[in-house]
Amino acid sequence: MVLAGKLFVVEEDVDLQGIAAKLKGFKSEEKLEDEDITLITEITNLHLVGDSLHGTFNQDQLLDVYHHGERVQVPTTSEAPFFFVVRAQGGGIALTIMDKKARANNIANQLSKILFITAGKIVEVRIEPARFERFHEDNFEDTKIIFFDDVNLPNIKKLSLYGSDLGDTALYVDHLKHGKIWYIVLKSKRYGSVVGLTRNGVVTIFSKASKDDFINYVRGEIIDLI
Repeated sequence: MVLAGKLFVVEEDVDLQGIAAKLKGFKSEEKLEDEDITLITEITNLHLVGDSLHGTFNQDQLLDVYHHGERVQVPTTSEAPFFFVVRAQGGGIALTIMDKKARANNIANQLSKILFITAGKIVEVRIEPARFERFHEDNFEDTKIIFFDDVNLPNIKKLSLYGSDLGDTALYVDHLKHGKIWYIVLKSKRYGSVVGLTRNGVVTIFSKASKDDFINYVRGEIIDLI
């Protein structure tokens, strides 16, 4: 099963204990009078492990389904594991939310409001293009896909390369002259997993992997790129 997640940075000066105190026991309810349904948002499984804080963001939502020719709204619950970790390089705290990009963004905003009253205190990561390039070149032999953005060729917004040994081609060198690496799919030398990564911190593991495998990969290879 493909595992996806996205990294963020906490911009406020706060420690893990302070975050844990504010998130512990959080639960909100929204009563839908017309549907006679209560939607619940809560944080569960919150626990500190060394320099990281782990938990699960649970949120109810209504799902449209068709039943005997009629549209019916059915409540469902989505669960998104997350973890905050103290960054060894650069200081501060990084947050990883294990869900698809759009939902991870939404959860990051909700966590920002819970912790700091307002959205915008938890923001997207930015990996410097030069550092992202070095990360790719450390995995030259196993890069499968490369997308380039910020392209300076007229009428061209993105360039891409597909194949094997992409780091050792004249086309790769030429593309670097005209753009910056935005997205790569490669096989990690250290973990052996096939992984996709963007410069704004979207991580996808395409190989068979568990939740713990995802956490270990992000902590071992991605956090320090921020």
